[in-house]
Amino acid sequence: MTIDEACVDCIVNQSYRVCDAINAPQELREQITSSVKEMSKEFSYAKNPPEIAADVYEKMSQMANKTDLYRDVKAASTQKALSFVPLLEEKLLNSSDKLLTATKIAVAGNVIDLGAVVEFDLEEELSKIFETDFAYDDFELLRKKLQDAKSVLVIGDNVGEHIFDYIFVKTLKELYPDATYSYMVRGKPIINDVTMKEAREAGFDKLCSLVDSGVNTPGFAYNRANTYSRELFDGADLVITKGMGNYECLSDTHKTNLCFLLKVKCEVVASSLGKKVGDIICKMI
Repeated sequence: MTIDEACVDCIVNQSYRVCDAINAPQELREQITSSVKEMSKEFSYAKNPPEIAADVYEKMSQMANKTDLYRDVKAASTQKALSFVPLLEEKLLNSSDKLLTATKIAVAGNVIDLGAVVEFDLEEELSKIFETDFAYDDFELLRKKLQDAKSVLVIGDNVGEHIFDYIFVKTLKELYPDATYSYMVRGKPIINDVTMKEAREAGFDKLCSLVDSGVNTPGFAYNRANTYSRELFDGADLVITKGMGNYECLSDTHKTNLCFLLKVKCEVVASSLGKKVGDIICKMI
């Protein structure tokens, strides 16, 4: 999906959030926000939002002289997510449908998104996620695809959320042990998206094959991915992507047997899906 006017405003507003996150002095704040506003005049409406965001965040990183603008925030998100792990593990242990419970856990983690217009509280989401139906509900089709798949690729989204993804992938391995599993992350820090650093710290390299996509976008932009990642994406029996950025990049993908798992956090994505902000999505293509 390509950007519209609402995406432009959203990306400009993210410059203010970045300035808050890095405690930018007033002079730097004015430089960053004015620079992004100027860039917004030339945004290409042929690109999707993550591709536009990649250029903007690279510019902000250069101006702030920081490789990872949200480093401290990501660390805090990880610690918060880890605090919920005992509760979620108990929920899984007592579940009569472990796949559904693990999938809901993975979707609940998607509320941790510093690039979204609408913010949700993680603790509140976890208190209601297991009683919330998917607004776009292809869950039983996902279950069937998992039963048949020999290779499964999960494309991660945000830091903190990746802790919940770990529980999800671990559960998939327990339920469908004959398949091989890969977890794909971004090629460099962008917004609060998960990279190799955070994924290794969470233990993904010991759980499954851990893959650096090579992309500098907050979503799996196929044309920016390295050769290995494209081949893995094309060859996987089943691809499960997390979050809006991956949906924005892949909503018109050539790939079949792909599942989008996400929480809807903006009107543009809601309109694309024909759903509402706040809905949870399990959509197969």
